[in-house]
Amino acid sequence: QVQLVESGGGLVQPGGSLTLACEAHGFSLAHYAIGWFRQAPGKEREGVAFMGGSDGSIYYPDSVKDRLVIYRDRPKNTVYLQMNSLRVEDTGTYYCAATFRGVLIRDEGAFDRWGQGTQVTVAS
Repeated sequence: QVQLVESGGGLVQPGGSLTLACEAHGFSLAHYAIGWFRQAPGKEREGVAFMGGSDGSIYYPDSVKDRLVIYRDRPKNTVYLQMNSLRVEDTGTYYCAATFRGVLIRDEGAFDRWGQGTQVTVAS
């Protein structure tokens, strides 16, 4: 079955860290552009990290720059999102998404494979 499966969410205190994983099942993530998105309660989904499929490009919006790191482990067919210095406003459901493109893609509508999401709650 072709799917993306996220894991690693949970409850963390402000200032803490979490690493989310997105494992692909039924297909290879090689040459797939990746996006990590989050949706907070009552808010629209927003992109927080992006990686090109083959060109090595990476992009973070200013709201998370210097706190989030996206990287992939090709042998494990998994992409990770390391989140540091977490804030209460980072709370939300985090989704990974993929599309077969060599370049970096930021348009949410361009992603055709989505995971089910993993909940991240930042609270003291």
